[in-house]
Amino acid sequence: MIEYFNTIPSLHRTLIIVVGLVVFSLVESAAPLFSLDYKRGKHALINIFFTLTTIAVNFVLAFLLLKTSDWVVAKEIGVIQFFDLPLWLFLILGLLLLDLIGAYTAHWVEHHVQWMWQFHAVHHTDQNIDVTTANRHHPGESVIRFGFTILATAITGAPIWLIMLYQSISVVLSQFNHSNIGLPAWLDKIMVTVFCTPNMHHVHHHYRQPYSDTNYGNIFSFWDRIFSTYTKVDNDKLVYGLDTHMEKEETESIVELLKVPFKPYRPHIKYDKPEKL
Repeated sequence: MIEYFNTIPSLHRTLIIVVGLVVFSLVESAAPLFSLDYKRGKHALINIFFTLTTIAVNFVLAFLLLKTSDWVVAKEIGVIQFFDLPLWLFLILGLLLLDLIGAYTAHWVEHHVQWMWQFHAVHHTDQNIDVTTANRHHPGESVIRFGFTILATAITGAPIWLIMLYQSISVVLSQFNHSNIGLPAWLDKIMVTVFCTPNMHHVHHHYRQPYSDTNYGNIFSFWDRIFSTYTKVDNDKLVYGLDTHMEKEETESIVELLKVPFKPYRPHIKYDKPEKL
């Protein structure tokens, strides 16, 4: 495993994304969480465009991640480098820290720092959440996320094989928890104790606060419980999108979506009464 992820070809990493899209799309068709009335082809093309820009950003900046990882390993810097851990504990602790810093913390910060939110808002403008939404990230956000991955690598002390393994798992879990898949209640209850499921994460895509500021997790669900950002609601009442960006002319246009971070900031709408779901 270490040898494989140390030198995993770019083609294989791309195949993980493609296979995930195909498999989860098929499952969505067979067992949907919601009956979404939309043109799946047009919707997918927009999100796949942003998936390709994410791949491009990560490809261009990959050398920074490799250099950072090589440096922390050589200097024995980072949490998992401080201790003489057995491989299984090294692996688990490394994955936990990479997910906490590179995913949960990054996501929380993007919701609370205005200029970062401007970029992340593009992800939330999707009004039909399915597997293709997972990588609907503005190129600017992809750069921000990459920065957090560098930070996570430095703090964790992760070797490149562990980072590649983490990113592979992260891609699949992100596709899974964004997918429009209706899990049986008993299975969801079991899985959500550890992992983020569609039933959990879709709450995050409700168009209004405070629900869009909950359930930030990507791989592991327990970060939201630990940091009191977890919520559970009646998912049948969810409305996807972003209350400040509901116009189809904007949310279904690649050109307009690319402009979103550079338009005047639109604060969340203040409602007289908190919405109960």
